[in-house]
Amino acid sequence: MSAIFTAEHLTKTFGSGKHEVPAVQDASFELEEGHVTTIVGESGSGKSTVARMVLGLLPITAGKLTFQGKDVTNLSGGARTAYWRDVQAVFQDPFSSFNQFFTVRRLLERSMRLLDGRVGKERLEEALGHVGMDLSVLAKYPHQLSGGQRQRIMIARALMMRPKLMVADEATSMLDASLRVNVLNVLTDLRDELGMTVLFITHDIGQACYVAERVLVMEHGVMVEQGTTDEVIFNPQHEYTRRLLSDVPKLHTSPESV
Repeated sequence: MSAIFTAEHLTKTFGSGKHEVPAVQDASFELEEGHVTTIVGESGSGKSTVARMVLGLLPITAGKLTFQGKDVTNLSGGARTAYWRDVQAVFQDPFSSFNQFFTVRRLLERSMRLLDGRVGKERLEEALGHVGMDLSVLAKYPHQLSGGQRQRIMIARALMMRPKLMVADEATSMLDASLRVNVLNVLTDLRDELGMTVLFITHDIGQACYVAERVLVMEHGVMVEQGTTDEVIFNPQHEYTRRLLSDVPKLHTSPESV
């Protein structure tokens, strides 16, 4: 499987001079097409900064980003808009993402306006179907939806553009356990049914290992370990990874003993 996205020596610092703070230091990784890759780390590890740079929402200090073989390190204008059609985001807080006085239909209208009317309606029904919802939800207001339903609406909004890459930044962190599993299953279904590439950002290594084929581990802005999910779970190389896994004892069992 080929890489749809690569980051080479990705670096981000905030401030300048004596006040310069490194947020991400010399991170290199690939996202394989049609796979789910997770970046996992505690708060302040730099994982969400990486996500925002991948999305083109935050300028990088150094390094290079490549998407489908094209340099996307410093996009602007129409090139950045075209990139955002192919690379969509689902963020952490489904509650603050909605205007409480808008129906779901109105909330999705922006995506529909980027398509012609006929295609927009087709994509809307298609996107809702992929997240297990139907057109009846369009008349509802945010307060009438559960947290999991709101997050699925956010995923549907992103899906309307039929993106090649979806970046989900802590997309389950504000949901309870059962709703988290539902959203994680939606993401894996998108991979399996649509061949979509997903970059999933989380502080929970249990979720990371549940959803992803490949896990990247970050600590204090440094990508300290990366490998397949089995490699990271059953043969962690870095002490920080072992510490994260110690909080999820059921995961840290050799495949032979299962």
